[in-house]
Amino acid sequence: MHPDMRYTLNIRGRLMDLSRPVVMGILNVTPDSFYAASRVETEEAIAIRARQIADEGGTIIDVGACSTRPGSTPVSEEEEMARLRQALPIVRREVPDAVISVDTFRPDVARMVVEELGADIINDVGPLPGGTTAASCTVGRTTCAAHPAVPYILTSQEPTLRDTLLFFSKEVDRLRSKGHKDIILDPGFGFGKTVEQNYELLSLLERLQVMELPVLVGVSRKSMIFKPLGITPDEALNGTTALHAVALMKGASILRVHDVKEAVQTVTLIENCKSRKLKL
Repeated sequence: MHPDMRYTLNIRGRLMDLSRPVVMGILNVTPDSFYAASRVETEEAIAIRARQIADEGGTIIDVGACSTRPGSTPVSEEEEMARLRQALPIVRREVPDAVISVDTFRPDVARMVVEELGADIINDVGPLPGGTTAASCTVGRTTCAAHPAVPYILTSQEPTLRDTLLFFSKEVDRLRSKGHKDIILDPGFGFGKTVEQNYELLSLLERLQVMELPVLVGVSRKSMIFKPLGITPDEALNGTTALHAVALMKGASILRVHDVKEAVQTVTLIENCKSRKLKL
């Protein structure tokens, strides 16, 4: 982050300060997410994972109920809603002060989790098959248009920095025309990109600061790590930590992760480097 930029998010009247990067812990209520250890389905497992994220220093709990891994077949909208209706009250009960984000690409799911379940952030990962996306709110028909006070994560599936910046510029203008103030940019590592394109974008990540909006990075245990190393997602923690350090030095405000404790430790060390003007 540029030293003069101090981002905040308005979470239902409370300001979240992003001058120090925060960690978003992943809680998947799915049986088929690409990283098996991230899957939780029973009430007990959801409760344990929610407490773990909070206890390890996670600021945001990102709940997903429909896998978006490459090659997956999305569950029905009804099933996604049912999973979220089960999970979010458990998270609220176990961690009352948690900031809850919901990871979805469906407009009606986005509306439901805000209006019915009190979600704090919409994490729009779309579009997926058929072009459906929670960003459809930008034409005024779903939650984001109806609730512009809810922070919104805008994900790009564009393959290059140039295309990513063009996409963000266009979509941010549309969101702002609907009254949105708190917009977070996710360059979409692993979405619509080759391994090489992922690394090219990461190498230029600081250039997204031209948008003057906080940047979320989600590289945790993804194929851009385990494919070059010839390992599995289960073995990709060390590589994930290495790329988290790079992302933080290049201005990331939020890390979306499976391994919260290790990510929080990485934030602490990189912040120490920055405070001492250490050039990496």
